[in-house]
Amino acid sequence: MFLVKRAYSNKTNIIKGFITALFLCSFIYLEHYAIFSKLLNTLLALFSFYMLLTINKKSFVIAGFFTGIFWFYWIGNSFQYYDLAYLKYPIIFCIGLGYALLFYFMTIVDKTIYRAVALFLISFIHPIGFNWFIPELTLVNSYLPYSKAHFALILALVYMFIKINGFKRFLAPLPLLLIVTSQGTYIDSTGLKISMPQLNTPQEQKWLKNNLAKTIDDNLLLIDNAIIEKNDLIILPETVFPVVLNTEEFLMEVLLKKSEQIDIVAGAIYYEDKNYYNATYHFKNGNLNIAKKVVLVPFGEEIPLPQFLVDFINEKFYNGAQDYKTASKPTDFNIKGINFRNAICYEATSEKIYQDLKDTKYMIVTSNNAWFTPSIEPTLQKILLKYYANKYGITIFHSINGSENYIVRP
Repeated sequence: MFLVKRAYSNKTNIIKGFITALFLCSFIYLEHYAIFSKLLNTLLALFSFYMLLTINKKSFVIAGFFTGIFWFYWIGNSFQYYDLAYLKYPIIFCIGLGYALLFYFMTIVDKTIYRAVALFLISFIHPIGFNWFIPELTLVNSYLPYSKAHFALILALVYMFIKINGFKRFLAPLPLLLIVTSQGTYIDSTGLKISMPQLNTPQEQKWLKNNLAKTIDDNLLLIDNAIIEKNDLIILPETVFPVVLNTEEFLMEVLLKKSEQIDIVAGAIYYEDKNYYNATYHFKNGNLNIAKKVVLVPFGEEIPLPQFLVDFINEKFYNGAQDYKTASKPTDFNIKGINFRNAICYEATSEKIYQDLKDTKYMIVTSNNAWFTPSIEPTLQKILLKYYANKYGITIFHSINGSENYIVRP
């Protein structure tokens, strides 16, 4: 009888944890499958917060496990390109365990108020520098604002709803009506004619030497077409030129020459002082400006561990490759008198890239999402960019290989 009861209890905990994670992650999948309903997103977000504050400790930890997988399973997709495909599912499982552990620490003090505070604080904690788990992202496509202050208020109101007894509990959510937002269409224009060609080069083909000549010719043709269409600027994605570009003298001369007719922003590797950088090249009026990446992808571009472990992992898993180096601060490009902050993929979701914007109202982001597609990664990235665009009042032009280009406005 005891064993049966225990089995039933375990099953119940798993189901509650799974459903809670499902509600908490629903906003990603709704957008991914083009189901746009602010009301639905609002209700699902509020219900997920309610569940997180009321389910028992075991269910809460299980919710963490499934949340980690639902949000970040796509990380495992990239390992196939390092000849480490066998690590895909162990990595996904470890991600789940990592977030289960994170949720466990959120329940060390098993009180609702502690859990509400922990849920608020968790978006400030970034394990190994990875900052894509932000609970208030659930509100980005809802009727409710999603600043840190508003998120704290929403959690407080959910907490009051749980703790107040009787009919009065239904008065607790009423203040939500006072902060409901209904954003209209934001109209802002650079006044520039900008070309962002859509590229979909599979990652397994991107760096093949047999494809190099065709890739370069295709890129140059895109630039020529943009010139013919009298565009002011063309933006090409991260590492669109799969070479160490500044060491390719003839190609550099060609691009500098074309830049006399159009500003060219394109991603490629940059080599300097025996170091390699993931960089964006800005060709303008026959001149060159380089923006080196400031924030690297943990375990993708750098190993955020002590040096002896960095050397071991790079040797055993990355064929002895070295980590990329970084710039000390972000770079702005001046294009036709307008400043654009540069960001390369992951760093566009880092607070560091938004510092010292001053009068800069626009950002160029370049990405190569072919590492992770097909998956929800491009969708989650887009939601994050909406979050930061709103927070910092900046318009983002996102040029991507492997998923759809777009413009995000605050």
